[in-house]
Amino acid sequence: METSQDSAVYALFALPFVLFCLGLAVFVIICHWKIYTKAGQAGWASLIPIYNIYILLKIVGKPWWWLLLFCIPLVNIIFAIWATNLLSKSFGKDIGFTLGLLFLSPIFYAIMAFDRTIVYHGPAGDPNKNNPFDEINAIGQKPA
Repeated sequence: METSQDSAVYALFALPFVLFCLGLAVFVIICHWKIYTKAGQAGWASLIPIYNIYILLKIVGKPWWWLLLFCIPLVNIIFAIWATNLLSKSFGKDIGFTLGLLFLSPIFYAIMAFDRTIVYHGPAGDPNKNNPFDEINAIGQKPA
């Protein structure tokens, strides 16, 4: 049977943990906001579930239907790793940085967000690559 003393001890240890988790969540949100802004997208787009993945796919130069692949169990893990690698390449980094993004996410997302030497190079690091959204955005516009 639990006593009031046991509950106080649990609360004493739980409160710092909860505050740490909330602080980490806010920090990661700020990092994602900065990364989206660096890539030329609206920062607030990183806050909206599902839409944030759509914008991330836009940043890495993949079509919208990849969003459907994120809904398939096990397949989503593969495509999330692939998208993380493409995000790393989009900012001019290599596989080592991708591994950092996967295994030490808060640290490497902070580096990507706040390091001024890391800039967006275009989808998957190729500024000349055709963006799949250009065709959609060109609908209804006069050809050049």
